[in-house]
Amino acid sequence: MNHHHPSSARARRSLSTDSVFGAPCWVSLTSRDLGATQEFYEAVLGWEWRRGVLGDHFRTALVGNVPVAGVAAVASMWQMAVAWTPYFAVSDADEAASRARERGGTVAVGPISLPPGRAALLADRDGATFGIWEGELIGNWEAWRQAAPAFIKLHTRDAFDSAIFYGELLEWATDRPGGVEVRYEGGEVVLRSRGDVVARIESGALEAAPDPTIRPHWQVHFAVADVAACARAAEKHGGSVLVESDHEAVLRDQDGAQFTVTSHHAR
Repeated sequence: MNHHHPSSARARRSLSTDSVFGAPCWVSLTSRDLGATQEFYEAVLGWEWRRGVLGDHFRTALVGNVPVAGVAAVASMWQMAVAWTPYFAVSDADEAASRARERGGTVAVGPISLPPGRAALLADRDGATFGIWEGELIGNWEAWRQAAPAFIKLHTRDAFDSAIFYGELLEWATDRPGGVEVRYEGGEVVLRSRGDVVARIESGALEAAPDPTIRPHWQVHFAVADVAACARAAEKHGGSVLVESDHEAVLRDQDGAQFTVTSHHAR
């Protein structure tokens, strides 16, 4: 039997948002129907499920026993759109929410206590939705970071302007050790945490576009072995394919939430 030393297990469990502040630390889907959502992602991405620590409305998706994403069946309860949302680590959720408001963003939900932390759902000044989380990170956070989404990308009106908004809100590119580094590469803003590319920001979204694929939004990309198989499974289980190429497909789930499957494991 594999016995972990209790203190090392505790040390692993207690990694907090303070140590990776500003970095994406989780992705979560708001859903109307937990059962249908679980069935769809099981068929398309092969996910397994366990009950979340946050209660009946929450589930955690697992791949090979590593938590990769959360589902919160709160869309009706919190009057929210159904969407995939990245969460960023912050040292103080209340302070970060205030900074967002001061800079023209909006706070949709929270900050509320969801032990072991505090969470809020925000929108940036162009309407893209994102979350912030203060508190303990999932127990094997480094494993999440390796196994989880290939990356998240913000499609926005002006990448430079958005980088300033998020940078001030999430303390990117500050002197505090451990923070997120920001680089401008080929017209995109590329964000790195501990040396890994964790997010990208690109210009070109249109604020009032009727098509949600070109309105400002955070797009979550999941790395998969077979893009075409995922696309066919999505169609078969009530979802749809918005864009498809050999290496990538933009899909919509049975509830309307948009996400990307990609064969690019490199970020």
